[in-house]
Amino acid sequence: MAFTGVKTGMKVMDLVSSAGYSAELLARSVGPTGTVYAVNAKETADRVKDRFEPRMEKVKNLVSVVRKCDDPIPPEVSNLDLVTIYFSYHDLTYMEVDRAAMNKKVFAALKPGGFYVVADHSAKPGDGIAVGKTLHRIEESALRKEVEAAGFKLVAEGDFLRHPEDTRETTTTRPGPTPNDEFVLKFQQ
Repeated sequence: MAFTGVKTGMKVMDLVSSAGYSAELLARSVGPTGTVYAVNAKETADRVKDRFEPRMEKVKNLVSVVRKCDDPIPPEVSNLDLVTIYFSYHDLTYMEVDRAAMNKKVFAALKPGGFYVVADHSAKPGDGIAVGKTLHRIEESALRKEVEAAGFKLVAEGDFLRHPEDTRETTTTRPGPTPNDEFVLKFQQ
């Protein structure tokens, strides 16, 4: 949370929020004067409903948003301080999601100078987006290129989830003897 720069009173969006774990943490961080929009596609929202709804009962500034990933911003939402997507961007590579459109809409929804923080499982150089479905990984440079194409500038890289000993040849869904190498990138509008 510290790396994101989340603060009391912020307006935040968590994309591909799933059961809302990160969204709840963000909502607690922005406090009662802030708002967190937790975005899920309908299929995901239906699947995690029983785990997500109790979070909304506990945290009143958490707002569930059901929208397609490539059109995640409701018309009434603008001037966001921060948008996050944690360990799901790689999934969007094999789904019918226009990631370029999604990133452009995130860019447009942020207030000037707002941040977009993306964390994911690292693929080997040269793998690009090809191993999104099989290994649940994405090459960092491929993700960075897509996000920067929307107008974002990379302003910070978090190395706190790095594990260079990971061969990046196995799926991230089955824990192995080595922790997954993961990257966290902070972009600014």
